Amino acid sequence: MSSDDGEECLPLSQRPEWADVRPVPQDDGPKPVVPIHYRENFREAMDYFRAVYLADERSLRSLNLTSEVIGLNPGNYTVWHFRRLVLEALNADLHEERDYVDRVAERFPKNYQIWHHRRWLAEKLGPKAADKELEFTKKIFTIDAKNYHTWSHRQWVLLALGGWDDELDYCQKLIENDVFNNSAWNQRYFVITKSPLLGGLQAMRESEVSFAIKAILTNPQNESPWRYLRGLYKGDIEQLLSDNQVPEVCLQVLKSGRNFLFALSMLLDLLCFGFQPSDEFKRIVEGLTNSESSSSDTNLATSVCNVLETVDPLRANYWAWRRRTLPSMVC
Repeated sequence: MSSDDGEECLPLSQRPEWADVRPVPQDDGPKPVVPIHYRENFREAMDYFRAVYLADERSLRSLNLTSEVIGLNPGNYTVWHFRRLVLEALNADLHEERDYVDRVAERFPKNYQIWHHRRWLAEKLGPKAADKELEFTKKIFTIDAKNYHTWSHRQWVLLALGGWDDELDYCQKLIENDVFNNSAWNQRYFVITKSPLLGGLQAMRESEVSFAIKAILTNPQNESPWRYLRGLYKGDIEQLLSDNQVPEVCLQVLKSGRNFLFALSMLLDLLCFGFQPSDEFKRIVEGLTNSESSSSDTNLATSVCNVLETVDPLRANYWAWRRRTLPSMVC
């Protein structure tokens, strides 16, 4: 197979195996406004690719040519599509193809076409490919721990091919290495809600609430565990309001007098859902409120919005909107 780095030394026009092919130039129309000045090796490779593509030549040399073109432009979805057609026609070894994709993906880990092609390969190889795919995503995460394409592929592998056994432990390890890794928190939520081995969200809620609260108290300025904690009660507002652990962690953070933005945000949500705050909550929020802008008849939710407008100026308009749209019966 040809080199996959697009750096073939000998021009295609000088290779004997391509002597019978007439290149097809790009058609930019009679009067192109801003013609693109392609590099000569790219222009030639694409001209030869158009020739085999239009002729629907599903041969080994066509496969080799797609390797060269992908090396020059890995985002060309037409080339990847044709490559799949050729692979099927040749009944090619898909394990070798996966090795090839490994090399390309390591160079271009944020290229959508590569990950789509990899999914196609995994589908062809079946459940036995799961371990290899999961290991490869781990390798990419050492380069970019928040690569969306890689996380999307990993989730697809788990759902389609399996491999759930160690996934929660893997998420735990990632969070321990970087508690601010929001992608790892997202994956942890994905696992507890989708894994067929853990029993679902309700079965995992108690232990996961404890895990999230511990992370919050360690780094209350980290938004990820707050979002995670909120997600643990998705679709179950009654349970959220009846669990004293949630307002308690808000109170603990607010009493510290620092890094309380997300605690206030959570408190606001609780109030909008019908939470009845204690006098201690009221005293603490009153202490955070600008006395000149507050009044004695201001309810707690309004006071929280006022504080959030001040401490979170980037989203001041959002908090002002929240204040204007507070439920009529909010405390």
